[in-house]
Amino acid sequence: MENSKGLLTVFNVFNDKDSFIEEINTGQSAKRMASQLLVICIFAFFYGVVMGSYHSFLQSLVAGVKVVLLYLTTILICFPSFYIIQQILGSRMSIKQMASIVLGGLVVTTTINLSFVPVLLFFQLTGGNYHFLQLLHVAIFIFGGVFGLRLMLESLKVTYEKNSVYPQIGVNVFKIWIIILAFVGMQLSWNLRPFLCNKDEEFKLFRKYEGNFYTAVVYSFDQLINHPNEISKDTLSPIYNSNIGPEAILDTTYSTKLKP
Repeated sequence: MENSKGLLTVFNVFNDKDSFIEEINTGQSAKRMASQLLVICIFAFFYGVVMGSYHSFLQSLVAGVKVVLLYLTTILICFPSFYIIQQILGSRMSIKQMASIVLGGLVVTTTINLSFVPVLLFFQLTGGNYHFLQLLHVAIFIFGGVFGLRLMLESLKVTYEKNSVYPQIGVNVFKIWIIILAFVGMQLSWNLRPFLCNKDEEFKLFRKYEGNFYTAVVYSFDQLINHPNEISKDTLSPIYNSNIGPEAILDTTYSTKLKP
């Protein structure tokens, strides 16, 4: 009973931010870190399951694990530099307090992501285009991430203003860290692809194509706007396929047109 109650208190961050920040300042938030991690893993996994269900059951399970790895690994990569720099700047917050702030932001992000599941299922069941779904997932990740990072920033600001245990310059440094976090997350998501996977393809644990996250997004926009009646064989233009030469870009035989 106490465990379930502790799990529910994780969501106080939505309706009682002042209490959440107060617990961080008093050090009580450290007790909820395990519950925060559990919520993040569960919500991220279920979002990934829905994401991969566009292709197959196996892909949905793999995508669920990948989304969990995406969030946790991104934080593990970026958090040490953030914490050390804050300590150099004069912060008196403990590593558990800072970790609780970051995890609180991830709780917000994954909860918002999960709330879009009905929208995703609607477009998947009504025949949503592969490239459209790709862009929709990117938009949802960005949308949830903005709100999560906003909570982290507000928590740091209040901690500075009320308790003076966090330097004002640290707030500005955090804004730079947000950019680094975003780039790391995007690059990591590229290395973990595919999450969605085209229905015309066989199951793939990882893709071997070159390129990067940004060219993939641009290509998806191009396919969605300029080729709405075509379904590409992959996320990237054929130029990124090692078995196809650049001249293949002009060859429409590498796309499968929808039948009327």
